[in-house]
Amino acid sequence: MKLSAKGRYGLKVMSYLGSRFGEDAISLSNISEAINVSDKYAEQILLTLRKSDLVQATRGANGGYFIERNPSEISVGEILRALEDGLVFVDCISEGCPNQNKCNTYVVWDKLYKQINGFLDSLMLDSILAKEGE
Repeated sequence: MKLSAKGRYGLKVMSYLGSRFGEDAISLSNISEAINVSDKYAEQILLTLRKSDLVQATRGANGGYFIERNPSEISVGEILRALEDGLVFVDCISEGCPNQNKCNTYVVWDKLYKQINGFLDSLMLDSILAKEGE
């Protein structure tokens, strides 16, 4: 399993916004510069994060993006699932395999999915922000 660039950069966006939690909205150009991507690509990521209610936006001269929730309340798992189609890496997990009771490999994929998501849900955004300051 390999995370997409969207997932990796999306976590960087959330980290950047999380480190500025409680401050004014941050412009698209500042965000894209901070994570070293084009404005267009940053905007695509931010749109996905907005649809998942992880990021909010304001319009106008002082407009931009921000997070409303405290970074201690946002898990890395929540962020990555929003950006990576639920982190589902095999179809039988997302679609509900009709043969799961007969399939010897279903238990592997199910346990792996639960372990990965459990681990990512145990990491809160503020915990990775703390690493930036070290």
